[in-house]
Amino acid sequence: MDQPLSLQAAPAWFVALPDTEAASALAAGALAHAHGSLRHASGRPWLVGRWASEAITVGEHGGTRVAVLGEHAVTAREAARAAAAAVSSHSALDRATAHWAGSFHLVVSGGGQVRLRGGVVDIRRVFHTEGPVSAAADRADVLAELTGAPFDERHIALEMLTLGAPHPLSGAPLWRGVRAVPGGHDLTLDPGGRARTTRWWSPPDPVLPLAEGATLLRQALTDAVEVRTRGRDLVTSDLGGLDSTAVCCAAARTGAKVVAYTAAIHDEAGDDVYWARRTVAALPSIEHHVVPAQDVAMTFDGIDALEDVLDTPSVLAVDRNRRMGIVEMAAARGSGLHLTGLGGDELLAGTPAHLHAVALTHPFVALRAVRGYAAKYQWSRRGVLRQLADRRSYRSWLDRVARELTEPPAPVDAPLLDWAVPPRMPPWATPDAVAAARELLRAAARAAAEPRGWDHGRHRELVAMDSVSQWARHIGQMAAPMGITISAPYYDTRVLEACLAVRPQERTTPWRYKPLIVEATRGVVPEASRTRGTKANATFEEEVGLRRHRRALLALCEDSRLARLGLADERVLREWCHRALAAETESFLLHPTIACEVWLRSREMAPPRPSLPPFPSVRER
Repeated sequence: MDQPLSLQAAPAWFVALPDTEAASALAAGALAHAHGSLRHASGRPWLVGRWASEAITVGEHGGTRVAVLGEHAVTAREAARAAAAAVSSHSALDRATAHWAGSFHLVVSGGGQVRLRGGVVDIRRVFHTEGPVSAAADRADVLAELTGAPFDERHIALEMLTLGAPHPLSGAPLWRGVRAVPGGHDLTLDPGGRARTTRWWSPPDPVLPLAEGATLLRQALTDAVEVRTRGRDLVTSDLGGLDSTAVCCAAARTGAKVVAYTAAIHDEAGDDVYWARRTVAALPSIEHHVVPAQDVAMTFDGIDALEDVLDTPSVLAVDRNRRMGIVEMAAARGSGLHLTGLGGDELLAGTPAHLHAVALTHPFVALRAVRGYAAKYQWSRRGVLRQLADRRSYRSWLDRVARELTEPPAPVDAPLLDWAVPPRMPPWATPDAVAAARELLRAAARAAAEPRGWDHGRHRELVAMDSVSQWARHIGQMAAPMGITISAPYYDTRVLEACLAVRPQERTTPWRYKPLIVEATRGVVPEASRTRGTKANATFEEEVGLRRHRRALLALCEDSRLARLGLADERVLREWCHRALAAETESFLLHPTIACEVWLRSREMAPPRPSLPPFPSVRER
């Protein structure tokens, strides 16, 4: 774990350094593997790393400098105006950048301080080291390698939880002395190199009617897509469900050449191809490719031979080849940017847990919705009322999860109105693994962990967006060696805010499928497909993939790295991999464990021979 694997192998990363001589050793370590660097006004290293020249814009005012890295259309002049605002105050900087569309990191150097901002959710993450002199980065593994931080096996145990680690432990760095900055928070490195975090974002009040919110979402989403397609001769896009269809159509209406891909599935009820063809028939400028079901990789394909360099385990490992097939086609087609609809489900379908708040303000609306959800999902009314009446704090919920880690999982037909579905440790987890996970959960509860949002509904939505945005981030890390950017516009701050500002009882309802995006895409998505109300399911690919790739799964059980750490019982894990498992109730239990096993093995790879191309120029627009 002490080899500089990520520093050498990861094609994209950056480190932000404080403006002090005490950071010179960290700077030297990063510069040894970097392709580019920027300096503070003092001349000391400020930003060091690997980035595409078109992804970064820098502006300066006096001794204050602003860098914008990511997917955006910020010009050097706009960055300079932001630097001038930063001289005045943090709030002035916030106002100067609030209208910027896209997804990016914002880094400011001025007055001896460094301010670093990622995203509202976890697609643009920020990490920092602890100690007398802190550094920050967009990848945890890069910081760990720079500082020699030791591996923390306790957090691997937490990653084995069947539904993932709950907030605030989800996606926590796996090295001691490396910390994650929560979404919606800034990191400041003071002149001495000490780190502190401050909140800069909170969800908007959900007060807008659906029609008004749809207008805001249409503008925010089209702006988000336009800044990504601007100046590109060709972009590629998923064209599958309602969410990716909206993004693909928005791209086509910018005038860019759009090549869209739809993956067929074996399930006869899967109708993505049908709806995609209806869309393309109305927008013939889109070049459309259907990937036959027999050409789409099954779940667990190649699971014993993955070599992606990720900074955390990813449950996407089990579906890596299935999901990356289209990305590989897009890269081969010559695309430098691939658009996806990731984030749409969590943001647009929402969660019935909003009924906790709606019941207080609109009790008759809530009662009607309760009846609708109970009928739609076959929930018992008693279970619904019990969860709605449960007013226990999030802290007490975390403590309950810690106590019940080895209890049977919640029934599949249990209502979804609690803070979250309680995760469990899998049957092959050792007593040491259970104890480690329980210790971390109880520590979070003792620290008075606050929910991600102010009520059950907002909490569940933001936590779901954090989780799935990490998947999008991992896909980006997998795709980066191909030279293609994976783009998920639904995670942009302005898009998120437009959606979250809508009244929950209008945005999330058992009576309509994603009504907000349906209304927002009038004039964007063809009428032939705008009101689609179905979603494909890939359980067939899961169950067949388990049978077809069982040998590869069993290979991961041989000399298991989790077993070496004392976290998994190799015999029990092997027995589960031998069994026929139902996709929706059993097979998914394997996913987090397999993700951890694959990740641990990937950290043993020999680093590639260093390759240092010339430093790229900083973009001026």
